[in-house]
Amino acid sequence: MTLAAFNQLSPAEADALIRPSADIDRWVEAVVAARPYSNVEEVLSAARERALDWTDEDIDAALAHHPRIGERASGSSTEAGMSRGEQAGVDASDSALADELLAGNRAYEERFGRVFLIRAAGRSGREILDELNRRLRNTDEDEIREVAEQLRQIALLRLEGILRA
Repeated sequence: MTLAAFNQLSPAEADALIRPSADIDRWVEAVVAARPYSNVEEVLSAARERALDWTDEDIDAALAHHPRIGERASGSSTEAGMSRGEQAGVDASDSALADELLAGNRAYEERFGRVFLIRAAGRSGREILDELNRRLRNTDEDEIREVAEQLRQIALLRLEGILRA
């Protein structure tokens, strides 16, 4: 979608377009309300700034839509399609890696009580597994900061993809 078209959408249409980037009501509403934007970089800057104050509750709500790393998102939603593309670096045919990711995901969920989230785009399955294992040693406070940062990165990549399509 062009930026000009995005700027002209109704608030409800703009909301529906960017919500798959990060399903956080106040973030989506703020990004939509700040239109019109003069360029994509301005949108991304505004979105980044508005993502700096995400709460633990915001993050947990957004994570409800993210599949486990190594599990392909099902369905035909925009968000599921984005997730499948982002996890393309995880080789589904590597059963040893899949088993390690499954075990790591379980350990992470037991440790932190939420799904492991990482910006998978541009990372191999082995890199993701290494990060998962590193982050299992985080304190709760350090980990929620990392989760928030990863969610911001995912949201901005998705938003940029939508507006540069």
